[in-house]
Amino acid sequence: MKKTEELFKAIERISGLVRAVERRQCLVLGLQPIHVRILEFLAESNQRSDTSVSVADYFGLTKGTVSQSLQVLERKELIYREVDAEDRRVMHLRLTAAGQTMLASLHPLHEFCDAEQHMNASQISQLEALLVVLLKTLQATNKVKSFGICLSCGYFQETEGHYVCGLTDEPLAQQEIEKICRDHITSRNAPS
Repeated sequence: MKKTEELFKAIERISGLVRAVERRQCLVLGLQPIHVRILEFLAESNQRSDTSVSVADYFGLTKGTVSQSLQVLERKELIYREVDAEDRRVMHLRLTAAGQTMLASLHPLHEFCDAEQHMNASQISQLEALLVVLLKTLQATNKVKSFGICLSCGYFQETEGHYVCGLTDEPLAQQEIEKICRDHITSRNAPS
């Protein structure tokens, strides 16, 4: 148990350092780190996940907190809302051109820590794989959605070069298969 405790302390310390870097970047933009994380999430989300409910689920935030953050992003004209074509009760959150430009201007976090200077490619790959296993374990244990990309989803189907979501029977375009989806399930949990 002591090893696990030390592991989580290290992860928490790394997270704290990453948040400090994020806060410095966001301060210049007049935003909070959560605002930038929401923009990043929306930029990577598919049609089923670009809603305020998905934002709340993904970040584990209350609806009120998400609502306030979305209002800030709308006031700064970084996002806008779009009514769903099929269900008028659903509002999709879209990045404006200014939102996309702002995201593109951010320095990726990995630039603040050149891990390749201190670890070889094999070590980085092993660490990534282990952290993904830990993340999946935590998600399963705590019964939270995985929010993975379509390509790694148990519902994902490919037939003769065409992609389909097995949950919705909707065709998926090439650019959609690497988007985050709230309905993602791991392959081993896929329905038979």
